[in-house]
Parts: sequence; C-alpha cells; structure tokens
Amino acid sequence: MPQAQPSALPTLTKSQNSVLKTLTVMGYFEGASFLLLLGIAMPLKYMFGIPEAVKYVGMAHGVLFIGYILVLVFAASKIKMPLWALPAGVLGSFLPFGPFIFDHLLKKSLRE
Repeated sequence: MPQAQPSALPTLTKSQNSVLKTLTVMGYFEGASFLLLLGIAMPLKYMFGIPEAVKYVGMAHGVLFIGYILVLVFAASKIKMPLWALPAGVLGSFLPFGPFIFDHLLKKSLRE
C-alpha cells in the first residue's frame, strides 16, 4: 500500500512554510480573479452589454495581481527557490491557470 506524502515540505522551516502558504493563497486568489475576469466579466460586457462587471472584477484582479507579484518577490527572498521560479511565477500570472500550475511545480521542485 503506498504511503501518503506529508502536506508540509520537510526541507523548509516553519517560517518558510508560512511564506509558501501565503504565496499559494495569493496565487489561488489571483488565478481565480483572472478566470472570473476572462470567463464571466468579459462575456457579460461584450455579449450582454454590462460593463460594470469588468470594472469591478478587473479592479479586484489588478490589486490581487500586484499583491501576488509582491508576495512572490518576498517569498523568493525568504525561500531558496530554484532559479526558474521567479520568472515562471511572473509568467504564470499572465496565463489562465498559470498560478495553479506554478504552485504545483514549485512545491514539487522544493520537495526534491
């Protein structure tokens, strides 16, 4: 029977795990806001003529995007991330589902 892997990353300190968790939460919020903007707010604007959706969801996404980039830079300074992680995190924030994929790849890389 295969053993379950622990949820916490064993090579990181408690403080570093906290920073990584903050990065994960911010990434999920930023990624979700981007998907809401693309999948709901923009169709409401361009298909149904409701521009307010883009105004409010777009503003929230902008704030979350800036917060995510700041948390990513802070996390890169606190956690010994691979060299590819910072540019990949920034690039991932411009792609749909990018923050989710980046989070998975970063945690996988840190476990090794």
